[in-house]
Amino acid sequence: MRIATSQIYANTINTMDNQQALLVQLQQQASTQTRVATAGDDPLGAAQAVQLSATGSVLAQFSTNQKTATSLLQTEDSTITSVASTLNTVLSNLGNLGGGDFNDSNRQSAAQALQGLRDQLMSLANTTDGQGNFIFSGFQGGTAPFSNASNGGVVYNGDLGSRTLQISGTTSVATADNGASVFLSVVPGVSPPVAAGASTNTGTAVINAVNVTTQGAASNNTPYSIVFSNDPTTGALVYQVNDASTTPPTPIGTTQPFNAGQPIDLNGGESVSFISGTPAAGDSFTVTPAAQGNTDVFSAIDSVIAALKNPVQNNPAAMASLENVINTAHTQINNTMTNVLTVQSSVAGREQQVTALAKVNSTQTLQNTSNLSDIVDTDPATVLSQLTQIQAMLNATEKTFSAVSQNSLFQFINP
Repeated sequence: MRIATSQIYANTINTMDNQQALLVQLQQQASTQTRVATAGDDPLGAAQAVQLSATGSVLAQFSTNQKTATSLLQTEDSTITSVASTLNTVLSNLGNLGGGDFNDSNRQSAAQALQGLRDQLMSLANTTDGQGNFIFSGFQGGTAPFSNASNGGVVYNGDLGSRTLQISGTTSVATADNGASVFLSVVPGVSPPVAAGASTNTGTAVINAVNVTTQGAASNNTPYSIVFSNDPTTGALVYQVNDASTTPPTPIGTTQPFNAGQPIDLNGGESVSFISGTPAAGDSFTVTPAAQGNTDVFSAIDSVIAALKNPVQNNPAAMASLENVINTAHTQINNTMTNVLTVQSSVAGREQQVTALAKVNSTQTLQNTSNLSDIVDTDPATVLSQLTQIQAMLNATEKTFSAVSQNSLFQFINP
């Protein structure tokens, strides 16, 4: 079979072109450390690389969200720690009030101290995060959640939403709690009922904390009023327990004689007694489930501040009224403290959740990066070996072609 010289030339040049192209490709891979730069380099690998790159972008976004969530939760955790500390100081101050150890001047000073703590609590309730958003305003991040009400307490200007961030493919985490759930709520079923005396009382009775005799009793969800009067026949002091959930209140049983030191039964599930003093005819007291009464911690503090400013020295009835206000506020604020600590536990749990998912995300990111590198990146040793091999083949082809192209029939004809 004869092969034309032109065909030999064409085949050899084509071989050298292919080798030269492959050499350039290998040189580019060696310099960029990238094996798949375009879809043409490896169509299947390029498709896999696109998918892995998309996965990497999602994992990177989750990582960013996890860092943001951690920062926001740490800010809330720190703020709630300060809130709990402030409330604890308020409770300590309330425990030192009342009785004969304080005069009216001392109580004025105590009112000022409570006002300072109340202002501090208000400032904490309106805390902003690192982005300038109010922590406790729900979805209304640009609105200060709390402002003072004209009649005491506060107005909540936020909403009941909770801002969230997606931190994994299946998990979103709340990065803040709305202010109503922190400062205006109690833990249902855990917080004790609140006993209070009417501001119009003229007796000297100071009501004690409620004693829950039967946990979980349905009757414990009912608000009660206790109204004192004189028996029309004997003139003895008697009381009537009423169901205060109706209008007008519904009497429960009949009037009972008042015996100092003997607990007053509240429909079987609770009872209440008096710390000191004696009620007067016309006096009334209430026992309200924590969640149904005043849950505004600012209002509770305001009530004590206002009561401390009223002179009570040498006035047993006024002193009893002040002590009732203090004891009521103490129960309410203690209920708020329980709620705040519950919220703080929730925040700590979410911080741990984010930390755990961040570790998982980091592992997935490393694996995804490794998989992408296996497809896209070059193996330096392999590329160097192939580069050396192709270079040698190209050199050999060039030398062979050069030698063959110089051959001619005339070289074999003797002159």
